[in-house]
Amino acid sequence: MERDRRGIQSIEVGGTLLQALVRHGAPMMLRDLAREAGMPPAKAHPYLVSFGKLGLIEQDAATGRYGLGAFALQVGLSALQELEPLRAATPAVAQLADDLQLNIAIAVWGNRGPTVVRIEECSRPIHVNMRPGTVMTPLMASATGRLFAAFLPERITRPLVESELAQLGSADQPALRQSRRHVDETLAEIRQHGLARALGNPIPGINAFSAPVFDSGNHLTLALTAMGPASSFDPAWDGPIATRLMSSAREISQRLGQPARQA
Repeated sequence: MERDRRGIQSIEVGGTLLQALVRHGAPMMLRDLAREAGMPPAKAHPYLVSFGKLGLIEQDAATGRYGLGAFALQVGLSALQELEPLRAATPAVAQLADDLQLNIAIAVWGNRGPTVVRIEECSRPIHVNMRPGTVMTPLMASATGRLFAAFLPERITRPLVESELAQLGSADQPALRQSRRHVDETLAEIRQHGLARALGNPIPGINAFSAPVFDSGNHLTLALTAMGPASSFDPAWDGPIATRLMSSAREISQRLGQPARQA
């Protein structure tokens, strides 16, 4: 049976370089990448040249480090788009953007944290520096990141939160400064209201609410985040934006098999 499934060994060998980059989560020097993949640098280099031609790998001209390329991102996003939760959510977010006149982002948990996989823009211009592939870190600096921190299992998010506390405990920018007490209070507030909120951060002048979508096993599968100018964004937990966003997230959750809540 194994003879019938024989593959191309050189592709499998080269694939270990891509796997090493994914595990590391950041660009790497050739010698480090080769060592992680278990091969000499001279052997790794031709693979990286070919991967570069395909757009799977990019080399930073200034540092010489190798990272995943644009085509690798496209492959990953295409795979994410095939997930059932995204298929269920995509039609709803277009209507939601029109109803609220806000931009709506769909985010899932990726290997580097909350990752935006789709943005539905409303008819009015809202300038938000975000696109598919954006990773919403620091985790506690955005509504999307806070939502995942509140509703994913702690064993998944705690290492990232701890790392942020170590780095941002004395940050120069007050908006980034964090403490254990602040994190715990923020997460408790999100669980109480069932959604996360960010006012003026990480993007000054932009407010956001983020609501969770759960599957039949009550596992968080994705986040719906509504974003818009603070001047016209109702930040009330029980306001029309929060209410409509939560309603949409619950409807999608029900389509994924989560039981409807009893009145």
